[in-house]
Amino acid sequence: MQNSSNSTISPSGSRGLSDYLRLIRLPNLVFLAFIQLLINRSLLMPILQTFGFDTSGNSMLNITLLIFATALIAAGGYALNDYFDIKIDAINKPSKQIVGKSVSRQTAMLLHQILTITGVCIGLFLSFLTRSFSLAFVFIVVPGLLWFYSSNYKRQFVTGNLVVAFNAALSILVVAIMELAVLQRQYGDLIFGTAIPRTFYTWTGGFALFAFLCTWIREIIKDMEDEGGDREMECRTMPIKWGWKRTKGFLYGLIGLGITGLFAANSLIPFEGSLSFRYIVFGCVFPFVALAYLVFRATTPEDFHQASILSKVIMLTGTLYCLIFYFLTAQASGIKIFNLFLVNP
Repeated sequence: MQNSSNSTISPSGSRGLSDYLRLIRLPNLVFLAFIQLLINRSLLMPILQTFGFDTSGNSMLNITLLIFATALIAAGGYALNDYFDIKIDAINKPSKQIVGKSVSRQTAMLLHQILTITGVCIGLFLSFLTRSFSLAFVFIVVPGLLWFYSSNYKRQFVTGNLVVAFNAALSILVVAIMELAVLQRQYGDLIFGTAIPRTFYTWTGGFALFAFLCTWIREIIKDMEDEGGDREMECRTMPIKWGWKRTKGFLYGLIGLGITGLFAANSLIPFEGSLSFRYIVFGCVFPFVALAYLVFRATTPEDFHQASILSKVIMLTGTLYCLIFYFLTAQASGIKIFNLFLVNP
């Protein structure tokens, strides 16, 4: 009989492609790629258009390389996470456990190494193309953070949550870092004498903060969902250290901070009309209130799982504001949306 922590095979005796796709969390990778593409095409490109840049011939090569590098590193991180969490997953979600059942631990680690090394190589190649040391630094540091998160940080109080939230925010900021590197290579340091860098980082920074907050909220909710296995393995997550009542109170505070931040951001958005306000209220504020209610009534892992899904939906709807931004920018500035059609003022 084979050891369950090494190469135990599922009862079906097969290692289907679906197991590996579940291991690397394919839907999450698609979600990440979509957000990065959305930020690039619906936020940064319109900003460049308002500054008089012709983006009709803008190459997709750089953003494609960035998406692949980020997705591969993230996929490797997911495989690594399951490698270290084999005992916790056996308690929290035995029916969904992959590593130790249909995929051996050795295979999971090999997959992590292949995906991460490939992602880093693509990221460094992109850094070379754009002559960006900052971009290279990101692709070297993030895999290290993911290793320490999976092996240690995620079992510590708050630290693991903040590492994941930071990486979520960085996955948005890195799109602006890349585009500015491209502009600097084309126009030199003159680009920093314009308002473009400030505008880039103001808008992407806002979306990055939103992603940070939503991810932090979701990570705490997931800790509450997985408390059983985490407690068995002597983790020190917030629900274990503080208990449910105090942890829920902290979540209400983060949700309140998110709602306050959204209203503050709306007051700074330089567009006429109420479209932004209505989108923010119906697309983010009301869902945040619903999330607080789900957290309040949650008593089982299934309840917390529903709240976790809603927190991810809120992050998506918040990021989709890029499309509203593009529409309102096109309306105010007379630029073409996706270089295809004009919007009547």
